[in-house]
Amino acid sequence: MEVLSQVLALLIFMVMFAVIIMGKVHRFIPALIGAGLTIAIVFLLVMRSPEAVMNTLNLKQLTEAAFWVPADEEVISHGINWQTIIFIAGMMTMVEGLSEVGFFRWLCLYVAKTVHYRVTIIFVAFMLLAGFLAMFIDSITVLLFLAAVTIELARLLKFDPVPVIIAEIFAANTGGSATMSGDPPNIIIGTAFGYTFTDFVLNTGLIAWIGMAVTVGFFYLVFRKSLAAAENNRNTDVNQYPQPREAITSPGLFKINTAIFLLMIVLLVTHAQTGLSVALIGVIVAILTLLTARRKALHLIKRVDWRTLLFFIGLFIAVGGLEETGALKLLADYIGSVAGGNAFIVVTIILWASAFLSAIVDNIPFAATMVPVIASLAQAQGIPLTTLSWALALGTDIGGNATPIGASANVVGTAIADREGYPISWGRFLKPALPAMIIVIGLSWLYLTLRYL
Repeated sequence: MEVLSQVLALLIFMVMFAVIIMGKVHRFIPALIGAGLTIAIVFLLVMRSPEAVMNTLNLKQLTEAAFWVPADEEVISHGINWQTIIFIAGMMTMVEGLSEVGFFRWLCLYVAKTVHYRVTIIFVAFMLLAGFLAMFIDSITVLLFLAAVTIELARLLKFDPVPVIIAEIFAANTGGSATMSGDPPNIIIGTAFGYTFTDFVLNTGLIAWIGMAVTVGFFYLVFRKSLAAAENNRNTDVNQYPQPREAITSPGLFKINTAIFLLMIVLLVTHAQTGLSVALIGVIVAILTLLTARRKALHLIKRVDWRTLLFFIGLFIAVGGLEETGALKLLADYIGSVAGGNAFIVVTIILWASAFLSAIVDNIPFAATMVPVIASLAQAQGIPLTTLSWALALGTDIGGNATPIGASANVVGTAIADREGYPISWGRFLKPALPAMIIVIGLSWLYLTLRYL
């Protein structure tokens, strides 16, 4: 029965994964179908274990005080990672509030005006802006507004927005690797193992911004000719361009929502000291945003991307099937046997395999799958779990940059460009992004080796 349950759980997961990669339907549909089949066939029909269902649904955790205020307690998640779900839901609500008052468009136009609408400086500034914002809000959201404003400016300044959007995607994913709240894989890893915002900053933050600096220089060299040509075509009369204040829909609400955003940053940075979980922080900012919106609160709730949250829930259940049946432990044991217990080889495999596999498949399901694998590896091989966590975070975050489907931010950015009449082919994306990814992963490998091994 054990082997049969493992085979069925793996088969369900692989079919689900394949349908997600094909992209014919929204990914929440195959995720929920995979979750339902895992519960019905694997847990109840084959294993006959309602306990496995309850372990994977993990609803009891929501009633525990340590889930909301863990303080010094170590809360390691399994099954559905409710910390991730609730935190992302809270961030989505806050972001919708910020979008409603024009915060993101104002910020982009303010940066463009500050640099006098010079295309080359906008290119660099928007990369840095994408990287910085992705440290605090997920990279998907960053690309939603940044790509749209980039195309608006491109039409006004008469430059090709595609190089800028590709660079922004890479910068957002790279900057997001610096913190726990940036890229979704980091939220999954951090909440699964109880890491704090500061833990990520002190361990992945340094190499993320070294990689960012290298990336800015690399992309500038790749696109310098097209940027220079656009600079020559620029209208020097800055009054012809939209002013930042035009983006603000309500000055009063703009100030309040900006304050909520700043409060969120403070709570995230200090949550190790305050003892608040990221789930509670998400609830706090969501409630404040909805109270501020008043009559528009229901409108904001409707605009939250509930399909993505359902995707996460379905994904965690399908991965829970692999975990409960022991299939992921077999994978961890295999990696350990190949490496012969050598920490250097294990870290190298985790980093580079994560990078190249995340380039092919979305890095969110890959990270969710690998979390229990590295936990088993750490326990069996005696390798610090933190070292494997940083390798997995950097591999999935940076590796996802290589292709148009490697990360959700890539899909969003390229979809917006295509919708606005600027299609980005695989070849055009791969040409700068793949070598940049290899360079930054190489730097990350050197960093991990020198610091932890």
